[in-house]
Amino acid sequence: MPSQTVLVTGAAGFLGSHLVDALLAEGHSVIGVDNLSTGKTANLNHLSLEPRFRFLSQDITQPFDPGPIDYVFNFASPASPVDYTRLGVETLQVGSSGTLNTLDIARRYKAGYLHASTSECYGDPEVHPQVETYWGHVNPVGPRSVYDEAKRFSEAAVMAYHRYYGVDTHLVRIFNTYGPRLQANDGRVISNFMIQALKGEPLTIYGDGSQTRSFCYVSDLIDGIVRLSRSEEHMPVNIGNPVEWTIVECAQEILAVTGSKSEVVRKPLPQDDPTRRRPDITRARTLLGWEPTISLREGLQRSLDYFRASIG
Repeated sequence: MPSQTVLVTGAAGFLGSHLVDALLAEGHSVIGVDNLSTGKTANLNHLSLEPRFRFLSQDITQPFDPGPIDYVFNFASPASPVDYTRLGVETLQVGSSGTLNTLDIARRYKAGYLHASTSECYGDPEVHPQVETYWGHVNPVGPRSVYDEAKRFSEAAVMAYHRYYGVDTHLVRIFNTYGPRLQANDGRVISNFMIQALKGEPLTIYGDGSQTRSFCYVSDLIDGIVRLSRSEEHMPVNIGNPVEWTIVECAQEILAVTGSKSEVVRKPLPQDDPTRRRPDITRARTLLGWEPTISLREGLQRSLDYFRASIG
């Protein structure tokens, strides 16, 4: 496709930085926006001499004007339990004011728009696997609500700008993703287990470990997102790996990949922690011709050097 000028919010984050790389590799010019509340400049240092990349230090909850652009990818938000618990009000602000501000930019410049939503919109699901037509089972006042409800509001805002203003919008619901640049201390399953295993510490399993997750390697996820941004689909689309793992099975895979002799310890399950998580990706397969190609074992092996380096 012709070269475009693309705005990526949350550009210094895990997913945002990988998206920036993918867009630059296609020949686009990218304006990366981040206030570095959770993102890291280290994720973008390799682009310091890239003339088609410009970094803008900006909190998107405040109105700003990046100049004419062709497309907006809105990836700005604390995304890990550690971060959105610490930054609860800020998470609500970026999901509301931040989303509205970036939608206004897309409307002003007649740009396309893709919002990074989440499987957390389904809450602790009563429908399994999760399909996009399921409205979710979310506690609106629980400790996870700052993230869940921020993302649900964002989806409503995106659809409103599409319906009322004709903005060419797209919504991706992202399921558990991992890979290099995932924060080592972010409280998510893969990063927790990898760091604990590499340090020889016990692997912490919350509850009995029978709860499930579906893990997608980051390059597979970014491929699906880019495909969605070029589609004619405006309703939410799940992007994730449909292979379901119990937490205990995930721990066993990580012990195998790292060669660690770590034992397992169990702690109480946090409030509202989803017991099951698995995407139905029928729509992604049908509409985008997309499905993940990298197995959990291969993805963990690809991530090993990054996590080793992260513990010094």
